[in-house]
Amino acid sequence: MPDITLPDGSRRSFDAALTVGDIAAAIGSGLAKAALAGRVDGHLVDLSHPVERDARVEIVTDKDPQGLEVIRHSTAHLLANAVQELFPDAQVTIGPVIEDGFYYDFAYKRPFSTEDLAAIERRMAEIAAKDLPIHRRVMERDVAVRHFEGLGERYKAEIIASIPAGESISLYGQGRWEDLCRGPHVPSTGKLKAFKLTKVAGAYWRGDSRNEMLQRIYGTAWANPKQLQEYLTRLEEAEKRDHRRIGKELDLFHLQEEAPGAVFWHPKGWVLFQSLIAYMRERQTAAGYVEINTPEIMDRELWVQSGHIEKFGENMFMTKTPDERTFAIKPMNCPGHVQVFKQGLRSYRELPLRLAEFGKVHRYEPSGALHGLMRVRAFTQDDAHIFCTTDQITEESVAVTALILGIYRDFGFEDVRIKFSDRPAKRVGSDEIWDKAEAALTEAARAAGIETTLNPGEGAFYGPKLEFVLRDAIGRDWQCGTLQVDLNLPLRLGASFVGEDGQKHTPVMLHRAMFGSLERFTGILLEHHAGKLPMWLAPVQAVVLGITERQADYCREIAENLKNQGLRVEVDLRNEKVGFKIREHTLQRVPYLLVAGDREVEARTLAVRTRGGKDLGAMSVDALASGLVEEVASRGRIVLEDRVSQRRSA
Repeated sequence: MPDITLPDGSRRSFDAALTVGDIAAAIGSGLAKAALAGRVDGHLVDLSHPVERDARVEIVTDKDPQGLEVIRHSTAHLLANAVQELFPDAQVTIGPVIEDGFYYDFAYKRPFSTEDLAAIERRMAEIAAKDLPIHRRVMERDVAVRHFEGLGERYKAEIIASIPAGESISLYGQGRWEDLCRGPHVPSTGKLKAFKLTKVAGAYWRGDSRNEMLQRIYGTAWANPKQLQEYLTRLEEAEKRDHRRIGKELDLFHLQEEAPGAVFWHPKGWVLFQSLIAYMRERQTAAGYVEINTPEIMDRELWVQSGHIEKFGENMFMTKTPDERTFAIKPMNCPGHVQVFKQGLRSYRELPLRLAEFGKVHRYEPSGALHGLMRVRAFTQDDAHIFCTTDQITEESVAVTALILGIYRDFGFEDVRIKFSDRPAKRVGSDEIWDKAEAALTEAARAAGIETTLNPGEGAFYGPKLEFVLRDAIGRDWQCGTLQVDLNLPLRLGASFVGEDGQKHTPVMLHRAMFGSLERFTGILLEHHAGKLPMWLAPVQAVVLGITERQADYCREIAENLKNQGLRVEVDLRNEKVGFKIREHTLQRVPYLLVAGDREVEARTLAVRTRGGKDLGAMSVDALASGLVEEVASRGRIVLEDRVSQRRSA
């Protein structure tokens, strides 16, 4: 007679063992119809899962994030089922859930075409429409190996053979088709109502380039057609906003095979990049940071001592000198900052000491993972490390949090989520040290008045962290800033200060980044603003256009005047129609187009247009200059349009 506790705290008793689906039906027919899976004492299970003893039970529907995961997992199996019905010789390998969807890898004699994807998707819809019950059965490992070998599924047999001997495995299927899977799955294929296959790509078996190439079919799945369409619309918008396309259109940067994962910055792109650094430098100086610079290459032994070789070595670039000494190109700045702290005898009176660096770092990323500015091998971090006492952790963490959120607002990011990432499985330091670090960061988050969600096991190998996640204009999330409490690295590298008691103490080290990677943040900015950067960030803030050659001297004079006031201004005196020039610079996303004809020269004014096509009318040079300078200084506030609007309404 199991006693079931429901999420609202209410309890229900039953006369005999029953399934999660039975419990949903007992609560109500509407819930039973919406149910996809369940959680029993926190574990995600099928609706057919038996409940034989007292337990806490939750019914999972498509409104639950895990419900969407179950839908996507089941749709991946729907894909594999359809492929093997249409292409019986295709072998299935693995098909996991990924962000916003799923994929399945197949071994097949020829590449799948666009037409094949359309046919597969149609067959998936046919199978879903049959509303086939999804069944589960359990096999002993060795029996399962023989079963799949008998089906000619050698990849699947190899996967199962790698499972420890004596373990049982589960198979899920619909109709006569089935595959190895841990589950859970939706109760029937009729629950799968909104899916789309998106692309096909190559993938090595087990991710090893020495193995044979497979074909990976990607798809997306959602709870209903409306959510699917919203996602597909976001994809279309994301493609228009792709920073690689914008970078080419605006002549900002390029990448090439001779330097995989490294950026070639063009003049306009470098102006943008340096503008970000100048902005951050100003904010950090005002917040009490001092800037340093540390070597990009340091002896391997330092990285052994810090723990990076053990935990991060496969992602580090190494080099050997003629005298056989091994050096590592730094993947992060932390050990170098500890070396600066260690120079001389430090006193508690010097703490907190806030050291900042725009440090170039290198990390090995597989070629297949590289993606424009978003995933590179060589990048610049806006890195800082705050050396402080235990008593200063909360105050410093509150200040860092306020600084990060204020900076994001300046760049147009108002929607910021914060995750608390605790100790990972692969880490350095004792549990006692981790307990202290996690407690300190928890208290700091509370004192800062911020809400966090737990991101279990995702802390750095040396300490827990807060992760700042930005939501962009089309609803995508980007993890950028971090704040980490580290009690391990200063101890491992021998950092100390003399306390008020005259004794030596190990400082706490707060790791802090706000952009994270300047390259990646640049890509995020370009996509968030669709290339239409705020005027204060735009590589070219205004262009002065002459209608005929007669205005050439006036245009040059005005441009020089504006440049002398710190504005980034270009002159376009080409022998082209002014409409053509306006269109071209609008496509270049230049914030302001300043047009001069004979009338403007005589009145010493300029006709002002925005990149959005608004005609702001004629303005005097002085009024224009003061408005542009104020707009740059305000970092995001629109000044010229506001002034014109106020003038017209008056």
